[in-house]
Amino acid sequence: MSLEEVQDVRTPDADTAADTAADRTTGSTTTATTASTTTGTTSADTGTEADSATTGAARKRPGGGWAALRPLLLRTHFYAGLLIAPLLFVAAATGLLYAVSWQAEAIVYSDELTVDRVGESPLALSAQIAAARDAAPRGEIVSVWPAPDAEATTRVIMESPGLPEGETLTVFIDPYTAEVRGQLATVGDALPLRAWLSEFHSSLHLGEFGRNYSELAASWLWVVALGGLALWIGRRRKRASELVVPDRKATGRRRTLSWHGTVGLWAVAGLVVLSATGLTWSRYAGENIGQLQDRLGGATPAVSASVNGGQDGGADEHAGHVMPDGTQMAPPAPTADLGIDRAVEAARAAGVTESLQVTLPSQGKGYVVKEKDKLVPVHLDAVSVDPADARVMDELRFADYPLLAQLTRFGIDLHMGMTFGLANQLALAALAVAVMFLVFWGYRMWWLRRPTKDRALSVGRAQPRGAWRKLPVTLLLPLAAVTAVVGWFVPMLGISLVVFLVLDAALGFVAGRRARTAADTDAETGAETDAEAAPIAV
Repeated sequence: MSLEEVQDVRTPDADTAADTAADRTTGSTTTATTASTTTGTTSADTGTEADSATTGAARKRPGGGWAALRPLLLRTHFYAGLLIAPLLFVAAATGLLYAVSWQAEAIVYSDELTVDRVGESPLALSAQIAAARDAAPRGEIVSVWPAPDAEATTRVIMESPGLPEGETLTVFIDPYTAEVRGQLATVGDALPLRAWLSEFHSSLHLGEFGRNYSELAASWLWVVALGGLALWIGRRRKRASELVVPDRKATGRRRTLSWHGTVGLWAVAGLVVLSATGLTWSRYAGENIGQLQDRLGGATPAVSASVNGGQDGGADEHAGHVMPDGTQMAPPAPTADLGIDRAVEAARAAGVTESLQVTLPSQGKGYVVKEKDKLVPVHLDAVSVDPADARVMDELRFADYPLLAQLTRFGIDLHMGMTFGLANQLALAALAVAVMFLVFWGYRMWWLRRPTKDRALSVGRAQPRGAWRKLPVTLLLPLAAVTAVVGWFVPMLGISLVVFLVLDAALGFVAGRRARTAADTDAETGAETDAEAAPIAV
């Protein structure tokens, strides 16, 4: 019988006394570990006396409710923490680097991002674009980001031959002098440093295979976080303050557990949000989330940029028609273009004014002018402008987004550290540091509660097998159904859980066979000894 089960039948005073005794005799405590995150811990063996003293009381405890569920949570928390914690630690460490990359980017690329001197008024965007085209004649301009404030440069985004897929060439232009401040390969709005760290965080630069690590970590993070929260709140304690404040008087494993639990309690909300938002753009769970969001009417809308409503492109009556050979004629490019300056003026007149991103016209499509200010309050409105007459063809306001689309936008931007700017980035850094400490404390508790008398290099034991068999059917069936649904919806969680169960069953089978073999050997040895000791009948 494990001491986690012993703890279930103790009074608070006896619980504390037993923990103290365990620290004194074996270097480990007897309380169950629980934190709201990463590493599971269970109690150690502290001797047969404690087991024999409480076996009768534990057997009398009813098997329903929290008493039945707690051993299962302990075992799940233990194995999830033990096996997934390294991935969580890596995700936290790389996430910490990404959180500080925003400020590092402003320092490393200050020449490209800022001007030497603020002028009286910026030049026309067309003049700035001409300077960028001269600096990179092989590039094809796809969008322009006008300087968002007086000290910033304008970004001219180009598709350029020789760049990897997903990357673009950004030319930085001084809006007052049209001086080229620099050229960098970028991914979206991320400059090389942040783009490298973002890929490092999501895939460790191992490509699609590497993305499995981050999805696996995100899939389990909310499980160990909420499971740890339940275990920590359900733990017996003398003072209510020990729930939210570390016990500084504790020693040994109890002190580590106190820090593990309280820090996890304070971090649990942020960790669940990080897990949920990280899954939204993961490879497998992200696809399921996207499909569910679409079915619930929460897909992110887009402004229509088709000239003349996408009917005929405004020039050719055969545009978009299917030809006799089966091919379809593409809409022609606009026959007239009043220029980007007129398009931006029209967008500003329509209320699209903050931190603009202008996509240039293409075949059958006009200008698209979007706001990209994701700080609260967000400015994400968009309009499309007809290049022939600067007429606003379509408008899309962020306030008109479906609620699910708005929440998805907020969640992703929170995860990336944009919604609240520096405060958001500091919060992300704090959560990353918390996860790393929680992992360290969890492994430390696992080490501290190892048996030291027999084997110096042994480690702490897990909660005994068979915890699920102690659950009442009224709790077991709903729990199994929810687990199956969540495992299907979050595939990396479901697959890894099946692997854990198969591995655990195999280990249990091997351990059972060894125990039976040892028992048979002892029985045979005992029989032989008795035969030798008996008098020989003549």
